[in-house]
Amino acid sequence: MLGQSAAFSGPAAQLGIQMNRGARIYFDSVNAAGGINGHTIELRTLDDGYEPVRCKANTEQFIKSNAFALFGYVGTPTCVAALPLVTDAKIPFFGPFTGAEALRAPFNRSVFHVRASYFDETALLVRQLTNLGLDKIAVFYQNDAYGKAGLEGVNRALKAKNLAPIALGTVERNTVDVARAVKDIVPQMPEAVVQISAYKSCAAFIREARKAGYGGTFFNVSFVGTQALADELGRESRGIMISQVMPFPFSTTSAISREYLDAVHRAGPDAQPNYSSMEGYLAAKVFVEGLRRAGQSPTRDSLVAGLESIQNASFGGFNVNFGPKDHVASRFVDLSMLTEDGRVRT
Repeated sequence: MLGQSAAFSGPAAQLGIQMNRGARIYFDSVNAAGGINGHTIELRTLDDGYEPVRCKANTEQFIKSNAFALFGYVGTPTCVAALPLVTDAKIPFFGPFTGAEALRAPFNRSVFHVRASYFDETALLVRQLTNLGLDKIAVFYQNDAYGKAGLEGVNRALKAKNLAPIALGTVERNTVDVARAVKDIVPQMPEAVVQISAYKSCAAFIREARKAGYGGTFFNVSFVGTQALADELGRESRGIMISQVMPFPFSTTSAISREYLDAVHRAGPDAQPNYSSMEGYLAAKVFVEGLRRAGQSPTRDSLVAGLESIQNASFGGFNVNFGPKDHVASRFVDLSMLTEDGRVRT
């Protein structure tokens, strides 16, 4: 049994729902084919509403229920709350939906990341902006571990170019109270705003900033929830830029995208392709390979060893490279743009 604590209700619900949906599509296909070494995979979920206290309680419950591993947790503040329990229990913690450095350093033998870090994402965003000649950059960020991790990444990337943000604005987690942030940022006339928050608050800031006369560009990191942000903004989504750490999930340009789209189609009308679902699908695929390598009677230790043995491997064109001292599978980062009809372009 695997345990997943994520937001399945509240303002960040689509992040948990889609991550879980993609993972289930893959796990269900594995189970339908007989499982792994005779074992089927059960993914149990508990809703934390994107709140750390609830995530900690959920994690305690999973550990008491003797979960084999924890999979696909969603969010930096929630994962950070679970981390001490994970470390004490020595339970594998695989594929969290976060790029925060707090989950990556210092090295933790129990924690495995499929995605690139927020430092990787923000470095790409700053490089893109400065290459376009834009150096008056503001940061709108969630006032918690996630937002501060993203802000640190932006600061690091700007400092390397002898720059710093010209304005900062914050929003509290699970709220859309952005009025103060608009007042803090828009009068400074930044050329671009980097956003480090979830889709509802980012959409609220974009709408209110534009009402206040802001005409610059908005850049987001992948955790925002690309499709959820497009759905929130509707026609107002045109031109919004988002860094991505997963393969493009809407076309058949790569083998993993073709496989994923076929699986989504077979899953029925409730399943729709998007980046968050792709992340769940790909995390499940990599986890299953580690489980396959863990042997006929897998233990937590043999699962860790199995995952660490996945080195220089291609999963349909998505390269994965773990090792005994490196539990970050990929540092792939790309950039996408939303169109006014809610589509995503690369």
